[in-house]
Amino acid sequence: MKEKELTAYRQAGKIASEVRKWSKSLIKKDALVLDIADKIEEKITDKGARIAFPVNVCLNDVAAHYTPKFNDETTLKEDDIVTIDLGAHIDGYIADTAYTIDLSGEYTEMLAANKEALENAINLVEPGASVSDIGETVYDTLTESGYKPIENLTGHEVKNYDLHAGISIPNIKVPYDWKLQEGMVIAIEPFATDGAGRVIESNHAEIFSLKNIKPTRLKEARLLLKEIEERQKLPFAERWLTKKINPLRLSLVLRNLVASEILRAHPILHEKEKGIVSQFEHTIIITEDGCEVTTR
Repeated sequence: MKEKELTAYRQAGKIASEVRKWSKSLIKKDALVLDIADKIEEKITDKGARIAFPVNVCLNDVAAHYTPKFNDETTLKEDDIVTIDLGAHIDGYIADTAYTIDLSGEYTEMLAANKEALENAINLVEPGASVSDIGETVYDTLTESGYKPIENLTGHEVKNYDLHAGISIPNIKVPYDWKLQEGMVIAIEPFATDGAGRVIESNHAEIFSLKNIKPTRLKEARLLLKEIEERQKLPFAERWLTKKINPLRLSLVLRNLVASEILRAHPILHEKEKGIVSQFEHTIIITEDGCEVTTR
């Protein structure tokens, strides 16, 4: 990896780590989910990075891809389990990190097991390490504590302007045996649950990303694509565009672009049996003799 790339990954990680720590003070009863997401995204840019993907604020049985609507009135309740997933990038070099806060006080053991699963996985990371062994370690840590990993959600390799690139990092033992290599950047993100251990898609999405560049006749579609082109493959939120395009018209344009396979929708993911879900995540550079966690 070139020194310039390494510096950018480290800078993005430092900013993501600082924002993660700062953002925990926002997670409290009656807080507006929209305010939380907006403030975290604003803090990322204030610190000199760009937003790698819309901030996810996932509650209870929601595992991923929930970012608030532009007029979202959801507030945190005293018994909510709240997961924040945030990302920063410098020139497309990404840091991705997540944590869960239990406002109810009833899931302390699950969150502790989830944190332990992440740390145990990180301890295995080095050149030549097997992703299957990492997944097995996550699985064993969580099941020994009485919980399940989300088997159909994985960590992922990260590349320039590409959040989910290359290999996946499973949370269970898998039959394939991909090996980590020096210079790779990966995000490890165990999800723990007291439910079935699988997620299903809802029929609603607020997060989208560019899939293919094709011509389109719709004026608003061309405007939308112009707004997001600098993001390349990085996801964006519908709410980011409501000041440029009328919200009702925007929804129609997004659906049209998804149907045309120009955009990809990322539906909200729920635990299959409505189990509570937690998540902890760090981004890691694989070095010659081990690894470097950029988002500590």
